[in-house]
Amino acid sequence: MWTEHLAARITGALLFAVAAYVALIATLALLGHREVRPSFLGIVVLMVAAVAMPLLAQQKRRLSALSASAALRADAAESALCGYLSIIALASLVANAFWGITWADPVAALCLIPLVMREGWQALRGRPCDCR
Repeated sequence: MWTEHLAARITGALLFAVAAYVALIATLALLGHREVRPSFLGIVVLMVAAVAMPLLAQQKRRLSALSASAALRADAAESALCGYLSIIALASLVANAFWGITWADPVAALCLIPLVMREGWQALRGRPCDCR
């Protein structure tokens, strides 16, 4: 049980680290210190991730509820977050590639930070998923 809570807390801390990194990179891009470029390979990879990661997260949540595993719940949160980030990043890459909207990606990333923080907080608290 102790290792279960430790794993959940580590995952929560990593989610907070992701939030900080996303905030930094997005802010630098908006301020013009980082160039935002379209990537057609990135679009393909994000399309796969946008479909696969939410499905993976759903299965992990189901297993988390069955096993009352806080660590698996935290891992499911990371998988879901990866899916959300993939969908948002895909939309912003497409907007940049086809319409030249370079600010779309960093703004979308900044909008996701509250979601990342919420998932990180839940993981730190070590709550298993109560979904069915």
